[in-house]
Amino acid sequence: MKVFVTGVAGQLGHDVINELDKRGAACVASDLAPQYAGVADGTPVTTCEYVSLDITDGDAVEKAIADASPDVIVHCAAWTAVDAAEDEDKRELVRRVNVLGTENFAKAAKKHDCKMVYISTDYVFDGQGETPWDPDCTDYAPLNVYGETKLAGELAVSETLDKFFIVRIAWVFGKNGKNFIKTMLNVAKTHDKLTVVNDQIGTPTYTLDLSVLLCDMIETEKYGYYHATNAELVGDGYTDEGCKCGYISWYDFTKEIFRLAVEAGHSEYGPDCVQVSPVTTAEYGVSKAARPFNSRLDKSKLEKNGFNPLPTWQDAVRRYIAELDFDNLS
Repeated sequence: MKVFVTGVAGQLGHDVINELDKRGAACVASDLAPQYAGVADGTPVTTCEYVSLDITDGDAVEKAIADASPDVIVHCAAWTAVDAAEDEDKRELVRRVNVLGTENFAKAAKKHDCKMVYISTDYVFDGQGETPWDPDCTDYAPLNVYGETKLAGELAVSETLDKFFIVRIAWVFGKNGKNFIKTMLNVAKTHDKLTVVNDQIGTPTYTLDLSVLLCDMIETEKYGYYHATNAELVGDGYTDEGCKCGYISWYDFTKEIFRLAVEAGHSEYGPDCVQVSPVTTAEYGVSKAARPFNSRLDKSKLEKNGFNPLPTWQDAVRRYIAELDFDNLS
């Protein structure tokens, strides 16, 4: 199998290439930079075949896919800076990247008879209520520019192709790039009091775990819409062993991040050193973009179709923190 992966300077694209390499797949990595510009960790993504590509250039995308002749396109590249997407001077670029870029790959996939994986988000919904979103729900009502453009990307794929996987994720963290965990650990180095919202509810997604699922998917023909975040533990609240919550808030997430950092030997993140207080989204009042209160994603379709669900988010965060360089959390 040969796989063309976009966005390899980001968290997910980095891990997808490395997982594909483990499985013996031929890989072509792609991003905008002239050469690979992600973390220089010596993994296969840093040395595999690389194509510099502006995904908004339809002719360039067509040539790249024609030259690579892949069996599968895994489209991880996207504009993901949610607040910046609201700026008037950036909206057209966001649309070009998230909509036109996706359309270009969908057209190339159709022409060259490739499977395509498109990574999407719970932001295509309105974020209301408490019921987990079903992957086949079509009650789309994005709250912001980012959500609007990711939905348009979904439609570009589903209306062009038959052989597609649209996989919605949320609250992403991985080795290669910025994320909420790194941000909280960095902020706590200089602040002993933090406020974190407690009325936005969901579960995080570890790109290392997600990459395994995506590679499992492309080895099948079980096409369609899926939701994939790390699994929830059954229970509620906290014990000495940590958070036993199912779906969580960003506040819950932060408390567990710090607890696991202490467990890993970093006592400076303990409750005596860093105080974390919950606030509502309205009280926090910083974001330009409207944020969903309900990011719960129903993942039961994975098991129904024979795919292994991702491990629990608590397990994922523990493994991730064990790998972090706390002196360099960029």
